[in-house]
Amino acid sequence: MSAQVVTIPTAPQPLSDVAAADAWDGNSSGVSWGAILAGAAAACSLSLVLVILGFGLGLSAVSPWASQSASAATIGVSTIVWIAFTQIAASGLGGYLAGRLRVKWVRVHSDEVYFRDTAHGFMAWAVASLITAAFLTSAVTAAVGSGVRASATVASGVAAGAGAAAPAIQQHVDATASSDAPVTYFVDTLFRTDATTTTDIAAVAASRRETSAIFTNDLRSGDLTAEDKTYVGQIVAKQTGINQADAEKRVADRYTQLRTSMTNAANEAKQTEEKARKAATYSSLWMFIALMCGAFFASLAATYGGKRRDHVV
Repeated sequence: MSAQVVTIPTAPQPLSDVAAADAWDGNSSGVSWGAILAGAAAACSLSLVLVILGFGLGLSAVSPWASQSASAATIGVSTIVWIAFTQIAASGLGGYLAGRLRVKWVRVHSDEVYFRDTAHGFMAWAVASLITAAFLTSAVTAAVGSGVRASATVASGVAAGAGAAAPAIQQHVDATASSDAPVTYFVDTLFRTDATTTTDIAAVAASRRETSAIFTNDLRSGDLTAEDKTYVGQIVAKQTGINQADAEKRVADRYTQLRTSMTNAANEAKQTEEKARKAATYSSLWMFIALMCGAFFASLAATYGGKRRDHVV
């Protein structure tokens, strides 16, 4: 009788470290989203802290007293430096954590490890930038665009100037409380007199309203016509008691002064608008440079964090 060979089943042997690593590397992604999100959260938090600190330092440098306040150039340069420092510090921290906390890759070429670490740092910076933009877009838009919108409003109002000023001028003539309009002021100077005789107030008011309307129309057309100068000169001569020639000369002088004042106001508004435009442009360019610095330092810090993660004691 032949003997039977009985085979006893054995438990499956565990995979070796090398085999396990091969199986893991072949079936999993090279992106460690947990590490990326952790780095992005750290970058956003540090960025928020530094921005608040920057606001505090900036407000402490501004004072209503000219002798105790920093100059506009100093504040501008300090703001640029602080924004760059905030980006570098926050992005560097986020990139380092993303590289240090990522999953360790076994049996992966060193060049591939370097690339993956760099990508993790860049992704941490990108996620942090998107989160920051999502929460701060409205605030940044208001801060950067308020100056441009305000200056544009002022410029458009002054550019309209004499052309759209007729209703406002009429209102200023009727209400003495609104005597800050340039046309009203120069019209009032036409009727200044040293005479002590009593004058009909209603007639003076009517004359000033008519003179304001004439000046407004001539400002719209571009020049004071000879007919209007003669007519307004007659009104001024009647109201003030000076002769016709002196009255016409006063009318021509006041009109020239008014036109010069309006032109200067329009030029100042354009200069303000140009300064606001340049400030917005420079702010955008420096913000771009700061973001690029943040991306670079995040990637660089991630490679350093990855090396520390893979360092074997």
